[in-house]
Amino acid sequence: MAKSILTVLLFGIGMMAGSQAMAQDHVKASLEMFPKPAEGQKQIIIEVPLSDNDHNKKIAFYVGKDTETDACNHHSLMGSFEKKDLQGWGYDYYVFHTEGHIAGTKMACPDDQKITQFVRSNSEFTNYNGRLPIVIYVPEGYDVKFEIWRSDAETYRGMEIK
Repeated sequence: MAKSILTVLLFGIGMMAGSQAMAQDHVKASLEMFPKPAEGQKQIIIEVPLSDNDHNKKIAFYVGKDTETDACNHHSLMGSFEKKDLQGWGYDYYVFHTEGHIAGTKMACPDDQKITQFVRSNSEFTNYNGRLPIVIYVPEGYDVKFEIWRSDAETYRGMEIK
Protein backbone atom coordinates (compact mmCIF):
# COMPACT_ATOMS: atom_id res chain seq x y z
CA MET A 1 0.00 0.00 0.00
CA ALA A 2 2.74 2.45 1.02
CA LYS A 3 4.71 1.55 -2.12
CA SER A 4 1.74 2.32 -4.40
CA ILE A 5 1.14 5.66 -2.66
CA LEU A 6 4.82 6.53 -3.07
CA THR A 7 4.64 5.58 -6.76
CA VAL A 8 1.59 7.80 -7.30
CA LEU A 9 3.26 10.72 -5.49
CA LEU A 10 6.47 10.39 -7.50
CA PHE A 11 4.48 10.15 -10.73
CA GLY A 12 2.52 13.28 -9.80
CA ILE A 13 5.66 15.23 -8.95
CA GLY A 14 7.24 14.14 -12.23
CA MET A 15 4.17 15.25 -14.18
CA MET A 16 4.16 18.67 -12.46
CA ALA A 17 7.87 19.15 -13.14
CA GLY A 18 7.40 18.06 -16.75
CA SER A 19 4.50 20.39 -17.35
CA GLN A 20 6.40 23.25 -15.72
CA ALA A 21 9.39 22.58 -17.97
CA MET A 22 7.11 22.46 -21.01
CA ALA A 23 5.56 25.80 -20.04
CA GLN A 24 9.02 27.34 -19.67
CA ASP A 25 10.12 25.96 -23.06
CA HIS A 26 6.92 27.30 -24.59
CA VAL A 27 7.57 30.76 -23.17
CA LYS A 28 11.16 30.89 -24.41
CA ALA A 29 10.19 29.72 -27.89
CA SER A 30 7.25 32.09 -28.29
CA LEU A 31 9.03 35.23 -27.05
CA GLU A 32 11.91 35.21 -29.50
CA MET A 33 9.98 37.22 -32.07
CA PHE A 34 9.17 40.04 -29.62
CA PRO A 35 11.51 43.03 -29.34
CA LYS A 36 13.91 43.24 -26.43
CA PRO A 37 12.90 45.78 -23.76
CA ALA A 38 14.18 49.30 -24.33
CA GLU A 39 16.55 50.83 -21.79
CA GLY A 40 14.68 51.48 -18.55
CA GLN A 41 11.94 48.98 -19.42
CA LYS A 42 11.27 45.35 -18.59
CA GLN A 43 9.27 42.71 -20.42
CA ILE A 44 6.39 41.07 -18.58
CA ILE A 45 4.40 38.11 -19.87
CA ILE A 46 1.02 36.76 -18.89
CA GLU A 47 0.36 33.15 -19.72
CA VAL A 48 -2.93 31.45 -19.01
CA PRO A 49 -3.87 27.79 -19.51
CA LEU A 50 -5.79 26.70 -22.58
CA SER A 51 -9.40 25.93 -21.78
CA ASP A 52 -12.56 24.90 -23.59
CA ASN A 53 -14.08 28.27 -22.68
CA ASP A 54 -11.43 30.71 -23.91
CA HIS A 55 -14.15 32.52 -25.89
CA ASN A 56 -16.13 33.23 -22.67
CA LYS A 57 -13.21 34.95 -20.92
CA LYS A 58 -11.36 38.26 -21.01
CA ILE A 59 -8.18 39.33 -19.32
CA ALA A 60 -7.90 42.70 -17.62
CA PHE A 61 -4.36 43.75 -16.79
CA TYR A 62 -2.95 46.86 -15.19
CA VAL A 63 0.37 48.35 -14.12
CA GLY A 64 1.31 49.76 -10.75
CA LYS A 65 3.65 49.72 -7.81
CA ASP A 66 3.56 49.72 -4.04
CA THR A 67 3.49 53.36 -2.95
CA GLU A 68 3.05 55.16 0.34
CA THR A 69 -0.20 57.16 0.32
CA ASP A 70 -2.64 58.64 2.78
CA ALA A 71 -5.21 56.21 4.12
CA CYS A 72 -8.44 57.98 3.11
CA ASN A 73 -8.14 58.95 -0.58
CA HIS A 74 -8.32 56.82 -3.70
CA HIS A 75 -5.11 56.93 -5.78
CA SER A 76 -4.36 55.84 -9.34
CA LEU A 77 -1.29 55.75 -11.56
CA MET A 78 -1.49 58.04 -14.56
CA GLY A 79 -0.41 56.37 -17.79
CA SER A 80 -1.60 54.67 -20.94
CA PHE A 81 -1.21 51.43 -22.85
CA GLU A 82 -0.13 51.46 -26.46
CA LYS A 83 -1.11 48.34 -28.42
CA LYS A 84 1.48 47.51 -31.08
CA ASP A 85 1.46 45.01 -33.92
CA LEU A 86 4.32 42.55 -34.13
CA GLN A 87 4.98 43.04 -37.83
CA GLY A 88 4.88 39.85 -39.87
CA TRP A 89 3.52 37.69 -37.06
CA GLY A 90 -0.04 38.87 -36.55
CA TYR A 91 0.48 39.16 -32.78
CA ASP A 92 0.06 42.20 -30.58
CA TYR A 93 2.02 43.44 -27.61
CA TYR A 94 1.58 46.37 -25.24
CA VAL A 95 3.80 49.19 -24.07
CA PHE A 96 2.83 51.09 -20.93
CA HIS A 97 3.81 54.77 -20.85
CA THR A 98 3.88 56.75 -17.62
CA GLU A 99 5.63 59.74 -16.10
CA GLY A 100 4.95 58.18 -12.69
CA HIS A 101 2.35 60.77 -11.66
CA ILE A 102 -0.29 59.63 -9.21
CA ALA A 103 -3.77 61.16 -9.19
CA GLY A 104 -5.99 61.01 -6.17
CA THR A 105 -9.20 62.23 -4.69
CA LYS A 106 -8.84 65.31 -2.52
CA MET A 107 -10.75 64.40 0.62
CA ALA A 108 -9.49 65.95 3.82
CA CYS A 109 -8.10 63.10 5.88
CA PRO A 110 -9.00 63.19 9.58
CA ASP A 111 -5.48 62.11 10.52
CA ASP A 112 -2.09 61.96 8.87
CA GLN A 113 -2.03 58.14 8.65
CA LYS A 114 0.11 56.73 5.82
CA ILE A 115 -0.25 53.29 4.27
CA THR A 116 1.58 51.36 1.56
CA GLN A 117 -0.72 50.16 -1.20
CA PHE A 118 -0.52 49.01 -4.81
CA VAL A 119 -1.34 52.13 -6.82
CA ARG A 120 -2.46 51.01 -10.26
CA SER A 121 -3.34 52.29 -13.71
CA ASN A 122 -6.61 51.84 -15.54
CA SER A 123 -7.15 48.32 -16.85
CA GLU A 124 -6.53 47.20 -20.40
CA PHE A 125 -8.81 44.40 -21.63
CA THR A 126 -7.88 41.73 -24.14
CA ASN A 127 -9.24 38.38 -25.26
CA TYR A 128 -8.30 35.31 -23.25
CA ASN A 129 -6.03 33.09 -25.32
CA GLY A 130 -4.44 30.02 -23.80
CA ARG A 131 -2.23 29.57 -26.87
CA LEU A 132 -0.34 32.88 -26.83
CA PRO A 133 1.29 34.90 -24.08
CA ILE A 134 0.36 38.53 -23.52
CA VAL A 135 3.56 40.56 -23.72
CA ILE A 136 3.75 43.91 -21.94
CA TYR A 137 6.65 46.35 -21.66
CA VAL A 138 6.65 48.50 -18.53
CA PRO A 139 9.12 50.90 -16.93
CA GLU A 140 11.55 49.41 -14.39
CA GLY A 141 10.09 49.53 -10.89
CA TYR A 142 6.52 48.74 -11.96
CA ASP A 143 4.61 45.45 -11.82
CA VAL A 144 1.76 44.00 -13.87
CA LYS A 145 -1.23 42.30 -12.29
CA PHE A 146 -4.16 40.73 -14.10
CA GLU A 147 -7.65 39.40 -13.57
CA ILE A 148 -9.58 36.82 -15.57
CA TRP A 149 -13.16 37.86 -16.28
CA ARG A 150 -15.60 35.04 -17.03
CA SER A 151 -18.97 35.19 -18.72
CA ASP A 152 -21.74 32.88 -17.67
CA ALA A 153 -22.50 32.60 -21.42
CA GLU A 154 -26.13 33.60 -20.89
CA THR A 155 -27.39 36.40 -23.09
CA TYR A 156 -29.92 39.00 -22.16
CA ARG A 157 -32.04 41.38 -24.13
CA GLY A 158 -32.41 45.06 -23.36
CA MET A 159 -35.91 46.47 -22.98
CA GLU A 160 -37.10 48.90 -25.62
CA ILE A 161 -38.74 52.03 -24.28
CA LYS A 162 -41.56 53.37 -26.46
